[in-house]
Amino acid sequence: MLALEHVYKSYPTRKGMRTVLHDITFTLQKGEKVGILGHNGAGKSTLVRLIGGVEQPDSGRIIRNMSVSWPLAFSGALQGSLTGMDNLRFICRIYNADIAKVAKFAEDFAELGLYLNEPVKTYSSGMRARLAFAVSLAIEFDCYLIDEVIAVGDTHLKERCKYELFEKRKDRSLVLISHSEQIIKQYCDKGMVLQEGHLSQPDSVEWAFVNYS
Repeated sequence: MLALEHVYKSYPTRKGMRTVLHDITFTLQKGEKVGILGHNGAGKSTLVRLIGGVEQPDSGRIIRNMSVSWPLAFSGALQGSLTGMDNLRFICRIYNADIAKVAKFAEDFAELGLYLNEPVKTYSSGMRARLAFAVSLAIEFDCYLIDEVIAVGDTHLKERCKYELFEKRKDRSLVLISHSEQIIKQYCDKGMVLQEGHLSQPDSVEWAFVNYS
């Protein structure tokens, strides 16, 4: 189970503190898949970063009784002066994962070739995202966080991403942020709408899109 209880998050601006998330409460059961809708600036990415532990709430609490990924394709944790392979080894040590197994998957999936042994600061944004995506999928989690980026790269890579997430790991929980009605209806059990810092939880994905529009 993953649960958020009365979570608040604010950031300082030139005009004072701005509350991005206001009293967010919801529960995600193991295997459940939820799509979160919201217009640009609604706080969707902030919510995903809090769930993944990238940031901490100002108040309230987040209960994680299952393993939760970082936001897929989030490259902020990659150290630019280290090579892709060195970053991979470091992450494997944190999660006690088999380095050789993860490296093999990352090499095949990210298709970075020789660049895997070059400093990450020399990568394009797409290359960084592909490496982060590959490592995310190479380490198994009970719940995956997907912030907008379902896949990166060409059609072949996009199809592989969909297979890895939605078919191979169809028994896992998902928190999916996307503006695509088709994707959320296809892969999510329910939808939620984030507006002006408040999260509404309609009865169905269809009603979520009615409220969203």
